[in-house]
Amino acid sequence: MKEELQKLYKNAIALLETMKFTYTSDDNKISQYGSFDVFIRKYTQIAMSVSKYVDISLLDIYNLEKIPNAFSLTWPQQKQMFDGVLANLSLLISLLENHLDIKQNKILELKDFLASNLRKTIIEIPRNEKEIQGKVETLLIGKGFSKGIDYDREVGRVKVSMKEVIPDFIFQKLGLALEIKFTKDKTKTKSIIDEINADIRAYGKEYANQLFLIYDIGTITDENEFKNDIDNQDNIQVIIVKH
Repeated sequence: MKEELQKLYKNAIALLETMKFTYTSDDNKISQYGSFDVFIRKYTQIAMSVSKYVDISLLDIYNLEKIPNAFSLTWPQQKQMFDGVLANLSLLISLLENHLDIKQNKILELKDFLASNLRKTIIEIPRNEKEIQGKVETLLIGKGFSKGIDYDREVGRVKVSMKEVIPDFIFQKLGLALEIKFTKDKTKTKSIIDEINADIRAYGKEYANQLFLIYDIGTITDENEFKNDIDNQDNIQVIIVKH
């Protein structure tokens, strides 16, 4: 069942990307949405296959025998049909992601990617967190992430009491906040624990998942002890990268 749902998920993503491409690829706006009937049929085929394993009662299911002919509709009516199937397809993808725990898998993949590659990009000892943030963003771009779509930097304000806090990076599709920490002395290392605990309380109001990346200049001697009280929940992950 899981393998079949993963195939259907990939098919749904491919269909979504094709529909999004339609919004930007056709200069002839009069005929841009004339293929809505093709997308309805493809969406319905995927949705009905998914329904064998997952409750899809939240979705609209089209009667394929009653799909209107594109030539019988005006351009706004064609767009309305197109937008409707696009909305249902996006919801179907969200249902599959929740069922397959896709978001958590992507978060763990991102965690492993940063843990394996960040140190390789840093030659000299960093002077501050900004330098590390820049390297992280370079890695994200190299991985194919697009700013404003897959991630954003220093946006996503969270109001806490009388002030606002801002994560270093957010990944809206994953419900994830990524915070970078830099430690180069024992005093800073001790204060980072307090900072992370404060961040967990604050960011938890807006983001279901949190990832903390700590770049250490040889001050953390026992990683397991350091992580013990933090990295013990499914939605909170900690990476320690040593220089």
